[in-house]
Amino acid sequence: MKTYMANTNSVERKWWLVDATNMPLGRLASQVADLLTGKNKTIYTPHVDTGDFVVVINSDKLVLTGKKLEQKKSRWHTGFIGGLKEVGYDTLMANNSDKVVEKAVKGMLPKTSLGRKQITRLHVYKGAEHNQQAQNPQAVTLKGVRE
Repeated sequence: MKTYMANTNSVERKWWLVDATNMPLGRLASQVADLLTGKNKTIYTPHVDTGDFVVVINSDKLVLTGKKLEQKKSRWHTGFIGGLKEVGYDTLMANNSDKVVEKAVKGMLPKTSLGRKQITRLHVYKGAEHNQQAQNPQAVTLKGVRE
């Protein structure tokens, strides 16, 4: 029996629609990362990009568990002396909830050229409206939705 190894020509990409309403950020990010890398497919090959396109809607309605909304901070450095910046997740969720999802998913993808290619197939929107109606994305239900 031979082991199947996918190549870039044999991969068929689908479009998935994910609703982030009442979904914890980490659970959403890990499952979306699996869709982007293609780990949910039987033809998954680690060195080949077998992932699909993912559209995430309602990112402003996702949930941060515990006290993360008040205590968690996003930090970065500008490169200048004394240039350490930080902003709380309560501010980020109010203003840029789509960037919060993108950052969480990007952290769960490989830190290689393959991962940089996979993150380009992620489209995140704050509300229920999105620009990918022409691609006809199929709705997928993820595990871990809070009631």
